[in-house]
Amino acid sequence: MDTSAENQRVYWHSRRGMLELDLVLMPFAEFRYPGLAPEEQLTYRRLLEAEDTDIFDWLMHRAAAPDPLLDATVESILAYGRARTANTP
Repeated sequence: MDTSAENQRVYWHSRRGMLELDLVLMPFAEFRYPGLAPEEQLTYRRLLEAEDTDIFDWLMHRAAAPDPLLDATVESILAYGRARTANTP
């Protein structure tokens, strides 16, 4: 499998219909996703299959993701976003 093509596909699918999601998911997909373990990558791709409103609710902690693996991915996305923000001057 061409991982660069797969990474580009995931990046493209991380572009959502909501700007708020784009700002969180696209940097994660570009910089963090390629370094994830294969099972974590699979879970991220599963997350991308969800509706935008559901993903947004999970990221805002308005609702829990439907399974622990997705919930762990949501927390990983949020942690990456916090780390990026903390390192921005």
